[in-house]
Amino acid sequence: MSNVIHTPGVVKVDEHNKTSTTFTIEPLHSGYGMTLGNSIRRVLLSSISGAVITAFKIEGSSHEFTTVKGVKEDVVDIMMNLKGIRFRVYGDEQQTLRLVKQGKGPVTAKDITLNADVEVVNPDHLIATIDDDKSKFVVDMVVEVGRGYRTIEEGTAKKPSDMIALDAVFTPVLRVRYKVENTRVGQITDLDKLILTVDTDGSISPTDAFEEAAAILVNQYTALAGKTRVAVSPSLNESLNQDDQEDSDIIGEELAALNTSIEDLNLSARTTNALINNDIHTIKDLFSLNDAELKDLKGFGSKALDEVKEKMTELEL
Repeated sequence: MSNVIHTPGVVKVDEHNKTSTTFTIEPLHSGYGMTLGNSIRRVLLSSISGAVITAFKIEGSSHEFTTVKGVKEDVVDIMMNLKGIRFRVYGDEQQTLRLVKQGKGPVTAKDITLNADVEVVNPDHLIATIDDDKSKFVVDMVVEVGRGYRTIEEGTAKKPSDMIALDAVFTPVLRVRYKVENTRVGQITDLDKLILTVDTDGSISPTDAFEEAAAILVNQYTALAGKTRVAVSPSLNESLNQDDQEDSDIIGEELAALNTSIEDLNLSARTTNALINNDIHTIKDLFSLNDAELKDLKGFGSKALDEVKEKMTELEL
């Protein structure tokens, strides 16, 4: 394991569609894949802001356990449908919107009268169905921006007295999945690769949600770090890219030398046979054993060990 904790990078962004993206992050210090994956997932699911309906009032209905004249759905069904509308609000202020629809047919989110600060993300979302040409369906609703989840009890204090409060799932992130795989950079093999997939409701892009979650974690950890600062180490990939081509050639030559056959070292027949009989066929196999382990090999003594060491010195290995 390297003593240096190098800075990782987002090496690949795979956009499956507008609401689902997979991020590949590497190389990570050993064990950091699970650490970062879990923390980013928790922040994504709990702390990204979103906008939903938190209270509503249907003209002609005083409470949720009733029906609306000329409308197929009862108030409970309409309430559940209202909870499924997703908004994009440009600002933090509470918004009051109105929906007015007359005539037979479906009522969808696109029928809501919006202002300059509000946009409906899923305009085709069904709210109710009017089954009488003479019926008029009027709904007033309150849209708020928040984070995480808020119960009806918590929202009741903020709603107008004549409105029905809703519990609110503000988070626009629907699902986060991640997995950790092994990866390597050059000769460092004990590194992690984090593959994280983010699905949102469309009110925020997965990339913006991912970056916001990372920024939230940075702010939290910076506050805890006080005045202590750690020098930022470069990415391993950047470090290797900055190496001279000569260094790369040397590494390649060393790797090739490790795969050299024992029979090509021109050792004595007795030493060569002893190594081969003990399943040691390359220099790489030879380097996997220390002096004590070599001495314990069947038919391999101190003289053979001295001969091998002399040959390695000759080859500058």
